[in-house]
Amino acid sequence: MHREIDAVWRIESARLIAGLVRMVRDVSLAEELAQDALVAALEKWPQSGVPDNPGAWLMATAKRRAIDVMRRGHLLARKHEELGHELEEQQDASVKDLDAALDDTVGDDLLRLMFISCHPVLSTEGRVALTLRLLGGLTTEEIARAFLVPAPTVAQRIVRAKRTLAEEKVAFEVPRGEELAARLASVLEVIYLVFNEGYSATAGDDWMRPELCADALRLGRILAELAPGEPEVHGLVALMEIQASRSRARVGPSGEPVLLLEQNRALWDQLLIRRGLTALARAEALGGAQGPYALQAAIAACHARARTADETDWARIAALYAVLARVIPSPVVELNRAVAVTMAFGPAEGLALVEALTSEPSLRSYHLLPSVRGDFLQKLGRFEEARTEFERAASLTRNARERELLQERAAACARAMAH
Repeated sequence: MHREIDAVWRIESARLIAGLVRMVRDVSLAEELAQDALVAALEKWPQSGVPDNPGAWLMATAKRRAIDVMRRGHLLARKHEELGHELEEQQDASVKDLDAALDDTVGDDLLRLMFISCHPVLSTEGRVALTLRLLGGLTTEEIARAFLVPAPTVAQRIVRAKRTLAEEKVAFEVPRGEELAARLASVLEVIYLVFNEGYSATAGDDWMRPELCADALRLGRILAELAPGEPEVHGLVALMEIQASRSRARVGPSGEPVLLLEQNRALWDQLLIRRGLTALARAEALGGAQGPYALQAAIAACHARARTADETDWARIAALYAVLARVIPSPVVELNRAVAVTMAFGPAEGLALVEALTSEPSLRSYHLLPSVRGDFLQKLGRFEEARTEFERAASLTRNARERELLQERAAACARAMAH
């Protein structure tokens, strides 16, 4: 039952916290109220079962808790009077009516909280970490993996961000005009990282967490409506649509990962691909072809347009990664470029690029570096070295499915050595 409740929490927590922030105007209090509702669910649901509308149940429970807090004087008297009256009225509504009301405002609430979390008074790192925690439902450890930094560092960023929002009395509203544009980059980065965590989970038993992909896509589409003239918004939406189109093909019958070149492309969602290509065309028409997200979407489009793996235009992908590396220099981008170079020009060329990354401090615990290096060494017939790299990669990843895949590749190298 705890596993089932955890799954509900992953799906509902962002909506719950966003709705509560709108009501109580305090991020820390909203998160505390949401956690209280979760504790109540852990106590009651094992006996009563998960309700038909778990999100509405959690919100109703959190609202009752909010009323109790206000009655004890934890909020200003004025806020007590205004919000307490509103919450008591809402409390009287049926669960069905409450659920409908939540659905009506969820998009605005999530966007409002996202822009609050990305307020300029916070550091860039604090904005992203706080939003991932509140809206992405990610743990501190998962955020740390996404940023390649220690978990205590992320925890400190989140605490400082919440404190700053309270001290600066940040307005709980969606910004407009120039302020909207100023915060957009952080918002896009957050959505991107939430999607990535859903697409390739950094930890746990599942290769993917589809609910996170769905949340990120929904937020991206809403943002595209909110800022239709921003090319990078459309670039990010294009990237997510095309990547999400492969979801069914990325997981085998037993939940095992299926790598890109081995996927059954008949399972790729053509509607999502068309949506992605349309969004990419819109980004390019707005002059955003060289934007980081549009470039990544263009790379994804190369895969989407190839009817078979053999038809993939790897030379163009390598060229696009070279441009991306100039726009946003990053060791991870270089690692991806090395893969494209290997596919286009051979593993020896790619290995030379990877060797230059082995001393990069930020990649020291990044499991994909030894994984990619192992792949290149395996292609070159250097099986013993490849096995060592795959074993190292397996020891670094915290995703059970990925670990199994890497261990299988190490075993394949061992079998090749025996022959």
